[in-house]
Amino acid sequence: MTNLAIFASGAGTNAQRLMEYFASHDSIKVRLLLTNKKDAGAIARAERMNVPVKVFGRNEFYGSNEVLDILNRYEIDLLILAGFLWLAPSNLLENFRRRIINIHPALLPKFGGRGMYGMNVHRAVINAGEKESGITIHHINSEYDKGDIIFQTTCSLDENDTPESLAEKIHALEYKYFPLIVEKLIMN
Repeated sequence: MTNLAIFASGAGTNAQRLMEYFASHDSIKVRLLLTNKKDAGAIARAERMNVPVKVFGRNEFYGSNEVLDILNRYEIDLLILAGFLWLAPSNLLENFRRRIINIHPALLPKFGGRGMYGMNVHRAVINAGEKESGITIHHINSEYDKGDIIFQTTCSLDENDTPESLAEKIHALEYKYFPLIVEKLIMN
């Protein structure tokens, strides 16, 4: 059995998709949701799926081994970042080397880095006059959006696209591919 922990800070739609996808999987289970926001929408989604939730602050994440200890207690094998915006601390990077996966709402290496999330990314893509965007699923390292790329897929932009319409296209790609790529990564 491969045990997953999902880190999420916001609404948790990608987290929910992952929890739903793996709910009846024979060899992969979402065992834990971790969040740095006590009012994150992901919490209610996890509770509805009977996934335990742990809320932590900056001190627990960066200044101690508390989060690492929780992950070890739940025997977590792989960490999935789904709308989680903090850089991983060195203790997680060392203990989960090449076992922390993130999804980014653009085609890296373009439109990545600090502050490039959500609508900020979609506005930047449109303002740059790009003809396509997409998603990138990647390993993480000590820098924002610089880890090795695992998977990318694209969608076309047209002249009438707005940040909101592009966000809808990107969400459709995320919902379709994120669980499949996580599963493929684990099963291979």
